[in-house]
Amino acid sequence: MLMILRNLDARSVALALLVSRAWHGVASSDVLWTSKCEELWLGKAHIPRLAQVRGLSKLAAYSLSVMDGKRAAPEYWRNLDPYWKGTGPPMRRYFHPDGSQTADPGDKVWGGHECCYSIVTSFVGEGKIREHYVRINRWPRMFVSRKLDWSWEMSNNLYCYCSIPDADKEFGTGPLFSVL
Repeated sequence: MLMILRNLDARSVALALLVSRAWHGVASSDVLWTSKCEELWLGKAHIPRLAQVRGLSKLAAYSLSVMDGKRAAPEYWRNLDPYWKGTGPPMRRYFHPDGSQTADPGDKVWGGHECCYSIVTSFVGEGKIREHYVRINRWPRMFVSRKLDWSWEMSNNLYCYCSIPDADKEFGTGPLFSVL
């Protein structure tokens, strides 16, 4: 039975859990769900930490991962940002070399509050970096990564900043192409 269940997709195996207690015992096996988790997690940028808790069944890890993957920005934030509603460009935040952060003039969400960031690097020894991240105010640490299109992403489990083309701004980093 385990050999047959291995060839089914995760949804079908989950339905097999409901057949009987005997089927549930086989269909909830960690041996079976380990490969389902590996398949689900393949190529993912973020695997929820909760799904990797020691002692957690692989079925529970799979379920938690699926639920986490369906999360989106909270409705409150989606309603604030015109980009999410499709009514305008994304909100812009500017990270200045002095550690301050600002927004476009007239940004109704920003409100002119004080915001600062710092880059934190800790060393193990012999110049080897142990940790490297960005801290904004007192938010959880934000990790910076480069995306395939060479843009940047700075994120943690609550927030995500993505770089966007800014050639239209003074001192923008481009690219700006013109057609002759």
